[in-house]
Amino acid sequence: MGKILVKNVVKREKGYLYYVDGSGNVCSAKMARGGRKKKKK
Repeated sequence: MGKILVKNVVKREKGYLYYVDGSGNVCSAKMARGGRKKKKK
């Protein structure tokens, strides 16, 4: 499991996954189903 080193450094947006790459940079990737609400039928 990872550890939180510093809090509130990156402004997070809904629907994105944030991770640290091999170089130590914080990267974001759009989640497949994140950030959207389902429509009622």
